[in-house]
Amino acid sequence: MIPVLIAYSSTEGQARKIAGFMAEVLGEAGYRADVVDVASPQASLVQPVYSMAILGGSVHVGHHADALARFVKLQQPWMRGIPVAFFSVSLTAARQDEAGRAGSARMMREFLARTGLEPVRSGCFAGALRYSRYGFLKRLVMRRIARKEGGGTDLSRDFEYTDWQAVRRFVLEFARSFAGSPRKVA
Repeated sequence: MIPVLIAYSSTEGQARKIAGFMAEVLGEAGYRADVVDVASPQASLVQPVYSMAILGGSVHVGHHADALARFVKLQQPWMRGIPVAFFSVSLTAARQDEAGRAGSARMMREFLARTGLEPVRSGCFAGALRYSRYGFLKRLVMRRIARKEGGGTDLSRDFEYTDWQAVRRFVLEFARSFAGSPRKVA
């Protein structure tokens, strides 16, 4: 099995859910994927034993987490020798207009410039509104933003905007482009 590292940062859980889904997709296609939270102690133990890496994380207040940047800088010397993909998760990516796409792409470019990471493939995925996990004030602020942007405003439930088929395409196209397909998937 071809070993793939999936390292992520997540604030409210959607980037973690996406990373886990990527691992499932790769597993079904015959790859071995190890999923690592860059903020965990396990992240400092990552060894250069992977043929490919997928890195990514959520955006909050316009920026990716510092823990993700530190991980990239620490692991970058050996990752320069393998194909690396990068994914960014934000509510901005849920917008269907040009401004939303441009905003998501800008936040991703800023992270890549800050870290010097040069992925061979990158993608922006829509996140989720997790009203059930927000405190009172954040819930009200997020609802106000959602109302302005046309998102869900019912505080009694969460809203997930991730396009799972786009995530599937992203991970399989990356893996097959750079490692081939270890076995045919029906």
